[in-house]
Amino acid sequence: MNPLASITPGTAGTIEYVVDESATARSMVSGTVEVLGTPALVRLMEAAAVQALEGRLPQGSTTVGAYIAVYHTAPTPVGMRVRVTATVKAVEGRRITFDLLAHDEVEQIGHGTHQRVLVDMERFTSNALSKRNR
Repeated sequence: MNPLASITPGTAGTIEYVVDESATARSMVSGTVEVLGTPALVRLMEAAAVQALEGRLPQGSTTVGAYIAVYHTAPTPVGMRVRVTATVKAVEGRRITFDLLAHDEVEQIGHGTHQRVLVDMERFTSNALSKRNR
């Protein structure tokens, strides 16, 4: 049986966030302006993808981010709401590809592509922790 059978193109997750000082480019050291920083936008995009998969993964599994390409196309000031949607575009083996769209209350502020890979949580964590002993 395909462990990702319940995840099909069109499956989507959405995250909403009101921009605060902690998410600005200045705060995240990715710029000097008081608007939503690109690292914060990327975090929201990944969170939307994770939300799309919630309750759909096999027991003991999780997904990890493997690739993301983002265009941050418009600024969003502190206090404005951002809505980010990640929609499954394709499922190939253990790899899930998402289309990403982000809007604030006025316009589209970003878009991109994200891939996540299904992993066994215990094995993945064990492999990561084994690096400490090298």
